[in-house]
This record gives sequence, C-alpha cells and structure tokens, in this order.
Amino acid sequence: MRLYTRTGDSGETGLIGGSRVRKDDIRVRAYGSLDETNASIGMARAACTDASWLSQFDEIQNVLFVIGSIMAAPDDATSLPTMADDDVKKLETWIDDACSHLPPQKHFILPGGGELSARLHLARTVCRRAEREAVTLSTERDLNPAIVIYLNRLADLLFAWARFANAKEGIDDISWIPSKPSD
Repeated sequence: MRLYTRTGDSGETGLIGGSRVRKDDIRVRAYGSLDETNASIGMARAACTDASWLSQFDEIQNVLFVIGSIMAAPDDATSLPTMADDDVKKLETWIDDACSHLPPQKHFILPGGGELSARLHLARTVCRRAEREAVTLSTERDLNPAIVIYLNRLADLLFAWARFANAKEGIDDISWIPSKPSD
C-alpha cells in the first residue's frame, strides 16, 4: 500500500464512513488541531524523563485519538471508541497534584524556562486552539460536551506541568510584569 492515495488532491478528504468534505471543513480543522495538539505533546514527551508523566502522556495521547475519531465520524456512527467517564477527572487529579508542589501564582507566566516547560507551553497553546475549534464544531453538530471540557482541562494541565517542570529543574517561572505607561 502506498502512503499517498491522490484522493485529497482536489482539496477534499474522506471521513470515517466514506463521506467526503473539503479540507477546510470545520470538522477537519477541529481534528487537525487535535492532531497538532497530539504532536506537540509528543514533542514535550520526548524531552521528559519522569516515568509517571510518560505514562500520563500516553493516556492523554490515546484520548486525543478517541476524540479525533469521534470528530471524524458521522453523527450516526457506531462502533467508535468512546471517552471514559473519568477522563476529565484524571486530568483534574493530575492538575491538583502538580499544583500542590508549586508556589501560588502571583503574576501571569510567560512561556519558557527549561526545555520541557517551553514544549509544554507550546502544547498548551495548540490545545487551546483545538478547544476553540471543538467549540465551533459543537455549534454545527451534536458533539459530546465532555470533549470541550477535556480539552479545557488538558490545557490547564499542560500549564501546570510547564510550571512544575521548571520547579523540578530549579528554574523560576518567568513572570510577566507589565511596564508602566510612559507619560
């Protein structure tokens, strides 16, 4: 089997079930942003050595594939993987755990610090775009509300992990301190 099929050369792509849509269709944009989120998380994972985080990255990346398959399927599709009832709760537990090791946040945080933190911040921003695309998609089709909630929590987790990664490396977060307007 060849990697290229030439079926997308006209600007259309196939969805699960065989229907075809334009590549700029909101559904394709939404699951494309999920794919970018997943790739960004893969980049962060590549810079991570913490075994528990590696396992958590695996769980997250698998859930993102589930969400992508839901978005790429027709509304009446059957036999698709589903999100687990506790997927959002897991993220909240991981957020709470990471935050329990951090000092209170007193300022906005600029993305950066160590390598892992910077990659996590990038993944967070891509995830926020995926969340926005999912919100838009939900206005056009019946989308499980847990998907938007999951992406919202995932972005929060990536922010918490970015801060925690810096703390583990002994790197201070970069606080945004706005300059005072000149007279």
